[in-house]
Amino acid sequence: MFMWIGLVAAAAIAGAMNALAGGGTLVTFPSLLAFGVAPVAANATSTVALVPGGIGAFWGFRRDVAGDRRELIAMTIPSLIGGGLGALLVLWVGNRTFARVVPWLIYGATLLFVAQAPIRRFIERRLGEAQHRRLALQVVMQFVIAIYGGFFGAGMGILMLAMLGLVGHDNLSRMNGLKNFAGVAINLTAAGIFVAGGQVRWPFALAMMGGSVAGGYVSARASRRVNPAWVRAFVVVIGVVMGTFTLVKSI
Repeated sequence: MFMWIGLVAAAAIAGAMNALAGGGTLVTFPSLLAFGVAPVAANATSTVALVPGGIGAFWGFRRDVAGDRRELIAMTIPSLIGGGLGALLVLWVGNRTFARVVPWLIYGATLLFVAQAPIRRFIERRLGEAQHRRLALQVVMQFVIAIYGGFFGAGMGILMLAMLGLVGHDNLSRMNGLKNFAGVAINLTAAGIFVAGGQVRWPFALAMMGGSVAGGYVSARASRRVNPAWVRAFVVVIGVVMGTFTLVKSI
């Protein structure tokens, strides 16, 4: 009973984290490892369990992206393709390589988020006001992020927030709406591949789905009452914690 309660609680916390910034996999992934699930299977099970939470989080932000059809399409297509490629990659590299590379990807995502203001100014000088160039850059960057997200979901929300900031977005609620929509696309494709590969531990995944939905939706609705500066600080803290935790685990 303690195990099941712990997994549901972990999924609820993860759903809330993903709605605001990302990093929910840091909670669900080690929780599954603690109950004896192998790393690749834990990653696959976590991905499947958090899909409903991503849908709940997007539903909470749906009004913030209403009418942004072009942006949603620009995020969806590379997310579907990249998420599938990333999932295939993690099945190919196996547990040992997977555990070694994840910390450095997370640290890189966090550093990019911190440095997004000067990088955005550089991009603005190079691209000017040409919206089609910004959109093209957004598609390319989202494709790369989606490969990472299909490979290992922790930190992909931080990467997407950083990327959206770099291409000129400054409304955090709108950014979170786009991020959560793209996250659902990435996880759905990756989840399908993990299911086909027989890596999902279904009893755990099903138990965690309800918690992830509740956490994602409640956090999305509450986020408008939170100072954006606090949310950004939370993103950085989560990134550092995630990177350090996974680095220690890999040693």
